[in-house]
Amino acid sequence: MSNASKRIPVTEERWKELNELKGAGETYDDLLRELIQEHQRRQLVERAKEVREADTDELTALDEL
Repeated sequence: MSNASKRIPVTEERWKELNELKGAGETYDDLLRELIQEHQRRQLVERAKEVREADTDELTALDEL
C-alpha cells in the first residue's frame, strides 16, 4: 500500500459520525475500507435478490451462453 495520503473534505457533522464509528486503535483508512466492503456486500446481496426475483423469461440459460 502506498504511503500517499489524500485529504477528503467532510462536514463537522460527518466527521463526528465517522469518529463514533471508528473503533479504538482503528484508523480512518481501516474504517473506510470496512464501510466500502459492507457497501459492496449489500450491493451484491441486492443484485442476487433481483436475479432471484427476475422473471425467468428475462434470464439466459447457461447452456445458451
